[in-house]
Amino acid sequence: MKIERVKFLNPQGNQLSGSLFLPLDEKPRFFAVFAHCFTCTKNLKAVNNISNTLSQLGVAVLSFDFTGLGSSEGVFEDTHFTSNVADLVAASDFLKDNYEAPKLLIGHSLGGTAVIFAAEQLDETVAVVTIGAPSDPEHVKRLFKDDVETIKKQGSAKVNIGGRSFYLRKDFIDDLENKNLPDTLSKMRKAFLFLHSPQDQIVDISNAATLFQNAFHPKSFITLDGADHLLSEEHESRYVGELISVWSKKYLPEEKPENETKGHQVKVRLFGEGYTSEIKTPYHRLLADEPAAVGGDNLGPTPYDLLMASLGTCTAMTLKMYADRKGWDLKEINVYLDHDKVHKEDSVDFEKKGSKISRFTRSLEIEGELDESMKAKLLEIADKCPVHRTLHEEIIIETKFKS
Repeated sequence: MKIERVKFLNPQGNQLSGSLFLPLDEKPRFFAVFAHCFTCTKNLKAVNNISNTLSQLGVAVLSFDFTGLGSSEGVFEDTHFTSNVADLVAASDFLKDNYEAPKLLIGHSLGGTAVIFAAEQLDETVAVVTIGAPSDPEHVKRLFKDDVETIKKQGSAKVNIGGRSFYLRKDFIDDLENKNLPDTLSKMRKAFLFLHSPQDQIVDISNAATLFQNAFHPKSFITLDGADHLLSEEHESRYVGELISVWSKKYLPEEKPENETKGHQVKVRLFGEGYTSEIKTPYHRLLADEPAAVGGDNLGPTPYDLLMASLGTCTAMTLKMYADRKGWDLKEINVYLDHDKVHKEDSVDFEKKGSKISRFTRSLEIEGELDESMKAKLLEIADKCPVHRTLHEEIIIETKFKS
């Protein structure tokens, strides 16, 4: 994952601040725009976790601060729901002009409602995802219901939302009341995914039912059981990122590049805090990490786990190929591996630093109609798998800076 700080203008000429999460691939699967919740910012933990997870799964995500919030210019008091939608369209235009038009819009809470209205204006947007979204923009009035009459009578008032004070004007209220979301949804022909928690105490899950009922097919609903409205727990927001990635493959299929990493090269990138590393092979992506106990986020196997996995998979594949050639009834192979450091008994520096060597313990579990002589032969063949032989060879590792 790589984050680029970007700036772009909204229709009022205010400069909006965004973070573009880019995947390890030079060419992302597709681009997406993320709309945060009402009065939140792009720095909300859940926004970062979802965007980060998606980027690690090959999706480029632009999250940004709406006008007057976070690092974006403008006055929040001068904004309304329609201007938020216009900010989303401006973000999409920025991606289209500088990278690629976003095919997916993601919105959290009122941001989810906003992306539906924005998607109506964006022909190149194929899919929309909402997270804990209200089915009516007017829902946001409940956050400051005691001040609504004051705002209508005086033209504006100071309200407290989530512990922060904001000025809201009457045209903000009027704008919310004039939006017909069910009618808009029923006319759209895009793929929809509605994510909502039954434990959401800010926006009741019945809102998701209303959205789902009014949307045209294709549409999907997934419950985020146990999550709160803001997806405060890291595992919940990362789960949402994974869900969106998998669901999107149905409507935004990935085109597999042909050896864009040149032959059998592997690319590894570590960016930002922690040890989470992205791995790109010619056709696949995966993550490596360290356990939380040593400062990692435990989002993937450790380097030694990957090394053992390489030996284990090579062993299993080699045995399967050999059994197939022989016509043996080999139904299943399980390879168990462990790694530790042991003293080399014949070392002259037995008690000195560096006198230990790596030991890989490999145990085989084989199922099938095989006699003892066949099993003995497979045990012998295991030692001949290419990775095993490579680890036994004298290895030279050359390190240099990429030109």
